[in-house]
Amino acid sequence: MSEKATAADVEFYRIDSYDDFPQWATDDFMVEYFHETMKPYNDTKEDVRRALDYAFKPGYGQGGFLNLVHRDEKLLGACLMLRTGMKGYVPEWILLMVTVSPETRGQGIGAKLIQRCFDDADGDVKLHVEYDNPAKRLYERLGMTTKYAEMRYYKNRQ
Repeated sequence: MSEKATAADVEFYRIDSYDDFPQWATDDFMVEYFHETMKPYNDTKEDVRRALDYAFKPGYGQGGFLNLVHRDEKLLGACLMLRTGMKGYVPEWILLMVTVSPETRGQGIGAKLIQRCFDDADGDVKLHVEYDNPAKRLYERLGMTTKYAEMRYYKNRQ
């Protein structure tokens, strides 16, 4: 009988620039990882790459950081935080993407990862979540509240 792993036996690795990516989780690997493990709420690979560029490419965005959670350099989850360049009405940070490997879900790793990102952020945090996403309950347990419904106008969509 195998013993279930817990969130207590994981390590974190913080990335603040493209130079910080470890060999076991390169930026190209992370694009694929976010795209695949976030299904069915995933973004395109191109959008994931743009998000990483916003965080890490000088002169491209406002900056950000990526926290990885791993066990012996085996990636278990990742959370990308972007600086908004604002404060107050729009929080300083947006939790843009968070995911945990499917085989490790339900072990508390996602909660520990998100809390680590909240702790690392030097200001308030917002996120967008689809109403039917089961992760919404986790965000609420971590203290997030629903303040606004997001509405969008797509200028060039038919």
